[in-house]
Amino acid sequence: MSRCPRRPPPPSSAAAPGPSARWPPRPGARGGLSGPVPHARLPAGSAGLSRAEPPARDGRSGEEEEEEEEGCYQLYPGHIPTSPLQKALLAAGSALMALCDPYRHDMVAVLGETTGCLALPNLRDKMKHHPEGYRILQERPRIRLSTLDMSKLRGLPDGSLGREYVRFLEDNKVSPDTRMPPKFVDDEELAYVIQRYREVHDLMHTLLGMPTNMLGEVVVKWFEAVQTGLPMCVLGAAFGPVRLSARKLQVLATELVPWAIRSGRNASCILNVYYEQRWEQPVESLREEIGIFPPPAVRV
Repeated sequence: MSRCPRRPPPPSSAAAPGPSARWPPRPGARGGLSGPVPHARLPAGSAGLSRAEPPARDGRSGEEEEEEEEGCYQLYPGHIPTSPLQKALLAAGSALMALCDPYRHDMVAVLGETTGCLALPNLRDKMKHHPEGYRILQERPRIRLSTLDMSKLRGLPDGSLGREYVRFLEDNKVSPDTRMPPKFVDDEELAYVIQRYREVHDLMHTLLGMPTNMLGEVVVKWFEAVQTGLPMCVLGAAFGPVRLSARKLQVLATELVPWAIRSGRNASCILNVYYEQRWEQPVESLREEIGIFPPPAVRV
């Protein structure tokens, strides 16, 4: 079994990089993403020479040949190639840290990346077979402060997705820019899928009407676990309640979890919605379109 992904054949031509607001394009397509360009190495005993090492027979440098032999290279900016054993160790360590401190978002992110080897391809396939999801995969939109017109969203009518999303961010003092970029997903397209999942997480809070306290996070994790199948969501849904009071546990078990599970099963894939083009749509209308049942009338 190969420790890391193999380098794809070099693209025939290099295109200009896409706008910074979008995810890096696939290798050899829509921007010609490639691995880092190595520094030229000097032959032994010629440290003072400025002449770079002659290219190999196929035009690659010595470092690129070594990189190819090792089978490791960056698939996207920030990517850290890891072996299955390394992923298992990272998953175990991050799971332990996340259980000790559920607000360690960096550990939650690592856990999601190192355990999503089955769930992420399934989510990607759902997107590919849906017109709106397929367009998202092709265009690679990002939800960040640099891509959002916050003043315009604040000016939308109450009850619209954009206005309620901004209200959620301001009331809970959170920012879309806090979502960590992926590092350990060994597939460029799957890395975008998990990045997209992270960036629509706050929109799930908005659609489900859940705050960012522990009870609200557990409810959202139950919904996302049913929707995505990501082990990280399942663990969060299962172990998150241990920190809740007896009263909140009763509300969770009798009202919120059954509703979250029914909504998760009934709803279409949450990654197949181009939310950036739905800001003016009423939240209730979008809930009905996706298949999310109205939230229970309980205080969370």
